[in-house]
Amino acid sequence: MTLHLKVKPGSKVDQLFYDDAGQLNAKIRAPAQDGKANAYLVEFLAKQLGIAKSNVTIVAGFTNPHKRIEVDVLAAVYEGFLAKIAQP
Repeated sequence: MTLHLKVKPGSKVDQLFYDDAGQLNAKIRAPAQDGKANAYLVEFLAKQLGIAKSNVTIVAGFTNPHKRIEVDVLAAVYEGFLAKIAQP
């Protein structure tokens, strides 16, 4: 499954939410330096989905806030994950 999301590093809390335009956003605490935010994002998403970090891969957007992430997870788990995220 592929996730398209916008990441805001350096936030006070970790949070996944949809903005007013329907875009999935992630606020994470890790700073945007030396790949720390990307590593933290992979760990955060894996924890939220209940899967191993090795099943979450950033495909595009390594230095950009707009990221495309490939997640190796069952469709039912993925749909449940998206349903839990607060809609605007």
